[in-house]
Amino acid sequence: MSEKVWIAGGGVISGIGLNLRECLRAFREMEPGMGAMKYLSSVHRNTFPVAEVKADNDTLADMAGLPENISRTALLSLIAAREAWQSSGLDDISRYRVGFVSGNTVGGMDKTEDFFAEYLADNRKGRLQQVMHHECGSVTEIVADAMGIRHHVSTISTACSSGANALMYGYRLIRNNIVDVVIAGGTDALTRFTLNGFNTLMILDQQPCRPFDETRTGLNLGEGAGYVVLVSDSLAAQLQPWCRLSGFANANDAYHQTASSPDGTGNYLAMKGALDMSGLQPQQIGYINLHGTGTGNNDVSEGIAINRLFAPHFPAMSSTKSFTGHTLGASGGIEAVLSAISVKEGIIYPNARFEHQMKELPFTPATAWSEGNDLRHVMSNSFGFGGNCSSLVFSSF
Repeated sequence: MSEKVWIAGGGVISGIGLNLRECLRAFREMEPGMGAMKYLSSVHRNTFPVAEVKADNDTLADMAGLPENISRTALLSLIAAREAWQSSGLDDISRYRVGFVSGNTVGGMDKTEDFFAEYLADNRKGRLQQVMHHECGSVTEIVADAMGIRHHVSTISTACSSGANALMYGYRLIRNNIVDVVIAGGTDALTRFTLNGFNTLMILDQQPCRPFDETRTGLNLGEGAGYVVLVSDSLAAQLQPWCRLSGFANANDAYHQTASSPDGTGNYLAMKGALDMSGLQPQQIGYINLHGTGTGNNDVSEGIAINRLFAPHFPAMSSTKSFTGHTLGASGGIEAVLSAISVKEGIIYPNARFEHQMKELPFTPATAWSEGNDLRHVMSNSFGFGGNCSSLVFSSF
């Protein structure tokens, strides 16, 4: 059994950049990705800002080397997963026992929506190939096949904690000597189904979102993909890993189908469990990448849990969703990459548009980019619908 599991690299594509370095530049230059819909066709085009990846499907297909009729969810996934592998320092993927664990919530629904537009108008029409990859697992398999991954392929779909839970599963695969390397994270594309669903819940903001601000009124949806490369001790010794995955936990308070419990029970248990696994005290965490959706309920419950666990000494913290939007199944993966490189390069990300402290909380998020900080341990929170709460801890050497 491998003693430790390391992060050897990572890749991201999101509404603020087509790769990790572009995303970091957007944070540094204070350039959030929200704007009017350009690629998603919706009656709400001029109502709700979204953080779309700034490329059409043809461009993404060229980048991925896949046909343009493949789901946008899969295209985003393959682009980020390949960047992660290339950044790891590993060579030919066929030399290793490799697993691919990917979270998503929409599968190929973007193409299914295109099919039904024609089919409902005339049930003799509609291209059936558009519904072939509707299932979440099909997206994962497309990417695994394109990368030549055969040893272990799994899909996680636990709402907004999917990407984070993928890392937990990947960690266990390595610790139990099932594989030596796991590409783990998540992906999701914007679809009308998800946009309309969140609108029905009345938690979409018609302005750019303001996580942890007293005036917040909801979230902005985004899209993208993010993956880390998890490696065993023996492989890490041959590489220059960014950091290690030192702790994690998943908890469920079973409070409500979509809302977090008012006292943040699940949030607290996930963070406390991750700290316990890593053997850390709360004051040793240098930065928290908040779940921070910008909804009234989520920010209060997460904040109350943080206050309960960390008071009176609060680490730096911010919500990167204020730049990328809420990317659903991809968020845990994207934020894992951002947190891992935060440890490596000492980065604290800004919380865009924060101006007014929440009356319920005694702390405020960081509002400026900084790097070169001494961050030995970083926490990343991903709290999903149904009370599925996950926290990860990344640690330096």
